[in-house]
Amino acid sequence: MRGSTEGKLSYAASLAEAVADADWIQESAPERLDIKHVILAEIQKHCRPDALIGSSTSGFKPSELQQGAARPEQIFVAHPFNPVYLLPVIELVGVEATLTRAAQVLEAVGMKPLIVRKEIDAHIADRFLEAVWREALWLVKDGIATTQEIDDVIRYGFGMRWAQMGLFETYRIAGGEAGMRHFIAQFGPCLSWPWTKLMDVPELTDELTDMIADQSDAQSGMHSIRELERIRDDNLVAIMRALKARNWGSGELLNQHDARTKPALPTEIDKPLTTLRRVIPIDWMDYNGHMNESRYGQVFSDAGDVVMAMVGADKDYIAGGLSYFTVSNEVGYLNETRLGEAIHVRTQVLEAHGKKLRLYHEMIRTADRDLLATCNQLLIHVSLETRKSCEPEGEVLAKITALGEAQAKLPRPASMRD
Repeated sequence: MRGSTEGKLSYAASLAEAVADADWIQESAPERLDIKHVILAEIQKHCRPDALIGSSTSGFKPSELQQGAARPEQIFVAHPFNPVYLLPVIELVGVEATLTRAAQVLEAVGMKPLIVRKEIDAHIADRFLEAVWREALWLVKDGIATTQEIDDVIRYGFGMRWAQMGLFETYRIAGGEAGMRHFIAQFGPCLSWPWTKLMDVPELTDELTDMIADQSDAQSGMHSIRELERIRDDNLVAIMRALKARNWGSGELLNQHDARTKPALPTEIDKPLTTLRRVIPIDWMDYNGHMNESRYGQVFSDAGDVVMAMVGADKDYIAGGLSYFTVSNEVGYLNETRLGEAIHVRTQVLEAHGKKLRLYHEMIRTADRDLLATCNQLLIHVSLETRKSCEPEGEVLAKITALGEAQAKLPRPASMRD
């Protein structure tokens, strides 16, 4: 479970043995009510009267699951979402006292229990997903879009908005400073237009508008629209940057763009090298409002990668089984680095001979050229097959030697002499 130490999986010879002393029993049988009734009856025959019995059913109501049960109030819907070990929300439907206990258990292990106010077929999430799924099937059937195009419009667009703000808070922003009432007034008429195959929609009466607007105010009214926009944008940047590290979805687009706009490698090797330029993003900030120390390591690692690329230790070289490993980083934190600041890294090669490559990086705020941090980085050339040090080969050996000789003529960086 989320937030817990790793447990141990055990096996039972029978259902009776499995449930005999269990605190929580989760039924996840196929979506056939007759099968679930047999299993739930057997569970109740052997479990403790105070055990929690949740069902993973996607559509059945608790009243249907409880039919003929010895202790109906003990059985409730506990509907999770795949992958269960990552997605925290779980829908709970049933008797209030039972759900209160279940919610406490789930919260203790890091889940997000959502108690459904009234039992209804398919609960909340699957009804919502079913509407999207039906419209998607029509779009494919009518030749409007392919399955990939439909997935792309979700994962490159509103899916990312939903991931961090949901539906109503997203639309609250769309309503501007006037909020949800204005959004409904502006876009409500669209519900009667033939935009989708799903035309059974509630009438937007004053009563319903007030209900939605009041609930939206309670949910989000503590923030101005401008604050919500900033929160949304910062969250989206963080999501896209996480996807960038995985080279997936919108993150793959960012990597493709970076490849197209990647600055040329430094060509003048007889002067300090500018190895990096970037703006500090939101997800690099820590709780003190400045850049987290782990991100300095990333900056200097990226700068070191530029030097590796300069000498030909690129992807093809690494694919051939040779590379450089960092074995030592001595980082000096001199000044705070804040969100949105443009920085660049100036790198000087202190040693480039044989297996050793020693670099000295200075991280500089571009606006005022203030020195923010330094890093003395030692890299060793290695064989990826043996994982041991070895001499560089071919073009890399020639380029690293030339770079080392050119940079050796430079004076030591001023920050090293201070």
